Amino acid sequence: MEIDIKSFHRALNQIAQERGIPAEKIIETLEAAIATAYKKDYGKKGQKIKAKFNPVSGDVKFWQIMLVVDKDMIYSEEEIEKLKEKKEIAVVEAEEHEEGKKVVFNPEKHIMIEDAKKDNSNIKPGDELEIPLAPKTDYGRIAAQTAKQVILQKIREIEKEAIFGEYKSKEGEITSGIVQRIEGHTVFVDIGKTLGVLNREENIPGEFYRPGQRLKFYILKVEETPRGPVVLLSRAYPKLISKLFELEVPEITTGTVVIKAVAREAGFRTKIAVESTAEGIDPIGSCVGQRGTRIMAVINELGGEKIDVVEWKEDPAKFISNALAPAKIIEVKIDKKNTAKVSVPDDQLSLAIGKDGRNVRLAANLTGWKIDIEGVVAEEATTENVPEEKSEKEVKEKIEGIEGEKKENEGKEGDKKEENKAKKKEEEKKKSISAKSPRSKGKKPPKNN
Repeated sequence: MEIDIKSFHRALNQIAQERGIPAEKIIETLEAAIATAYKKDYGKKGQKIKAKFNPVSGDVKFWQIMLVVDKDMIYSEEEIEKLKEKKEIAVVEAEEHEEGKKVVFNPEKHIMIEDAKKDNSNIKPGDELEIPLAPKTDYGRIAAQTAKQVILQKIREIEKEAIFGEYKSKEGEITSGIVQRIEGHTVFVDIGKTLGVLNREENIPGEFYRPGQRLKFYILKVEETPRGPVVLLSRAYPKLISKLFELEVPEITTGTVVIKAVAREAGFRTKIAVESTAEGIDPIGSCVGQRGTRIMAVINELGGEKIDVVEWKEDPAKFISNALAPAKIIEVKIDKKNTAKVSVPDDQLSLAIGKDGRNVRLAANLTGWKIDIEGVVAEEATTENVPEEKSEKEVKEKIEGIEGEKKENEGKEGDKKEENKAKKKEEEKKKSISAKSPRSKGKKPPKNN
């Protein structure tokens, strides 16, 4: 087999760069293909052929690989007959040798230990004996096509292994990708060497995707399937927030600011707790940035999702108070069973609970404590399921107060109207008197005789 070494090296480098496959793997693939072609034209069915290619000289050497066995490693004639009766002989013959398992002796694949020691005195049962074969340079069309198929198949397998290994090491990181196509509720994203899959449950609620759109994704998991590696992506995973802040905030990258906890309801709101490990550094200010530039970059990447940055405290009471921001807290009492009772002013109750109970629920997830705000448990708190007795009482008090204010206002308005009417009447009288007076026309009053 004559190979143009210069052309071979050019093709080798091109495949290595385009497919990201090491040159050694490509040479192994070529050797497997040459061995397959040799066996097709010059070998026998049961033989195991090995080829070794020299990339410098272009020479190829061939060996027949035979397994060294002894009597304990092979089935006896009686055992073979029993296998034939059970119709298991074909399965056993096709199986590769495993330690502790017997094999059906095949002179093309196996050699007895006595014969093997004639070539190598140190060889042992279970070892492989390499018998040199005469090199061949002329191959038929079928053998060449078979070799081509082997090369393509092996390159695809190596490429899949390389992709799987690369992205498996990137699990838990973020990557930038371009939306390629959308099939139903599944979004396929071009992330470089392969396509990532964004399933419906990992979408941000209310977020729409269009082909050609560039976004950042969290690499959730990499699975190996018969069709190749599948990279599962996420836009809703809480750790996406911390990874985005790492990109925008240098203090987090250097370790002077640490993200201690993240609580997220994707598409609506996120709370993150941060702590400074160095004196003189404001952890919240570092995350927000000058005029909010850093946090706005994260918010824009998430399509406008609200983000609250709070300071982490080791004291649970202080941490819970910070976590309930922007509501103002009067007092936090720590109870048993990981429960905290929080007192807030009446005008801060709805703010502390938040829309649909989101603020107190996120605070509970962030701190790991069950938060009871004046009898409203954080895990069950929503604006719709506040206890009926309390809500009815508040509504009655508000209605009575509003009605009382209305009556007072109506009374005050009535008094003002009466006063205005009296003033108008007095003014009208004065005007009428001044109009009747002759002085009003510039005449002197008549003298009395």
